Amino acid sequence: MEPYIEIQNLSKHYGTIKAVDGLSMRVLPGDIYGFLGPNGSGKSTTIRMLLSLIRPTNGQIMLFGQDLATDRFKTLSRIGALIEKPDFYNYLSARKNLEILGKLSNITNLNSRVDEVLDIVGLLPRATSIVRTYSLGMKQRLGIAQALLHKPDLIVLDEPTNGLDPQGQKEIRDLIQSLNRDNNITILISSHILYEIEQIANRMVIIDKGKALVEGNVQELVNTQDRQVAFVVGDTAAGLKLLGSTAWEGKVIKSDDERICFKINKDEIPHLNAFMVENKMQIFAVETVRSLEDFFLQLTYDEKVN
Repeated sequence: MEPYIEIQNLSKHYGTIKAVDGLSMRVLPGDIYGFLGPNGSGKSTTIRMLLSLIRPTNGQIMLFGQDLATDRFKTLSRIGALIEKPDFYNYLSARKNLEILGKLSNITNLNSRVDEVLDIVGLLPRATSIVRTYSLGMKQRLGIAQALLHKPDLIVLDEPTNGLDPQGQKEIRDLIQSLNRDNNITILISSHILYEIEQIANRMVIIDKGKALVEGNVQELVNTQDRQVAFVVGDTAAGLKLLGSTAWEGKVIKSDDERICFKINKDEIPHLNAFMVENKMQIFAVETVRSLEDFFLQLTYDEKVN
């Protein structure tokens, strides 16, 4: 299966600063591909090189089997993108904004296509509303509609849920999954939120300081890593005393008045829960508290040790 995106040894230097440093990654047809990294890790710089907005210092970008350096217009015509916050004419309607953009891109059957993409992103009932009346989440969906106008095979989304409330984030996640499932669109989504990528992506790469730390199947990568799990209990002192006589004690990393936090893998959670219940511990909740930063720390620690 030929990758839609294949990046090999890609670098971008600004003087002595290495924004991207020898990055390699592959996005396959049908993927929802998570492009993960903390702020300043090189994600946006990589995306700008991918879209030919800036030139790489070194390395190669292949899109749909073609070298971006020699087939720029042909390859980019198959890609839609939403980079950061979309900009529109706020005093015009959503439909009018898309019509203007469609005319600039020579979209055929423009009127029907505008209605089609507005329907796909759930904005057709508000097609004639002026954009300044839209919420931030609606503007993000309109930005995705814009990216869909020319029927791309691949969409690149840079932090599409940034700044949205939980409901807006869910709407965007649902839309991304729908585009992939119902419209057969491959999606590269940049994010610094591991939880977001866990929910929707099938493959991912994690980068830090411009380098890839790990790439592969999301569930395989996430589920093989230890995670911080907090058990909310009725009596932490009694819980710690109970654990003190078992192997679980060595997995406790911290506790407070309500929680006992463990560093364990996914498969151990039901066994620990059963042990505590059998020993009459009141358990009010079990919460996964591992953050993306924790994931990075583990990866970078392992890298230094090895």
